[in-house]
Amino acid sequence: MTVRPLVGVSTYLETGARWGVWELDAALLPAGYPRLVQRAGGLAVMLPPDAPAYAPATIARLDALVIAGGPDVDPSRYGAERSPRTGPPAPERDAWELALIDAALTAGVPLLGICRGMQLLNVARGGTLVQHLDGHAERTGVFGAHPVKPVPGTRYAGLVPHETTVPTYHHQAVERLGTDLIPSAYATDGTVEALELPADHGWALGVQWHPEMGGDLRVMRGLVEAATQGRGPEDTGTC
Repeated sequence: MTVRPLVGVSTYLETGARWGVWELDAALLPAGYPRLVQRAGGLAVMLPPDAPAYAPATIARLDALVIAGGPDVDPSRYGAERSPRTGPPAPERDAWELALIDAALTAGVPLLGICRGMQLLNVARGGTLVQHLDGHAERTGVFGAHPVKPVPGTRYAGLVPHETTVPTYHHQAVERLGTDLIPSAYATDGTVEALELPADHGWALGVQWHPEMGGDLRVMRGLVEAATQGRGPEDTGTC
């Protein structure tokens, strides 16, 4: 059996998290993320916010990167005024994850953005976001579901060739696409639900929904397979 690729997953950074008798600052990651990586054949490692300067060295030790869901991206990152419906900023996450995305794209390390991660990939490439969509994430803390339709000929369509219903929780979306990004799936209302870079730019895909909350492994398996193919001969072995 070949070595399972090492997949880094970015995390939340929360103040006053509680477990047992403790209430402390914590780097958090919903368990669905590492479980999805593991079920798809990868080894998961958490990447809590750090100094952006360390992003290239971090990426150099990974076979793939997942930017997880989380709070709204600070609108100043894409040159917009804050809407009253935009959530509180998370400057440490924004800075760290943007640096990770840039380092991954530069190094050719496969990248998957999930919800906020897709939005941040778009911002990293110079795109903008819609700060609020009416009718989305209607119940706080409860995932919804809706169908998404792949765009034929895209990487996403190669992984998921037919319309499928996905678990979703978001109120923001892509507005102007970033440089070289192409839409690869849409919701019925026209919202961009997946985007990607062309094949000659490396393996980079973002999805608006939350695959870690469902049973569909195809997107994560695509990332893990790309990571496996990217390992050099010196990385082969057994585990």
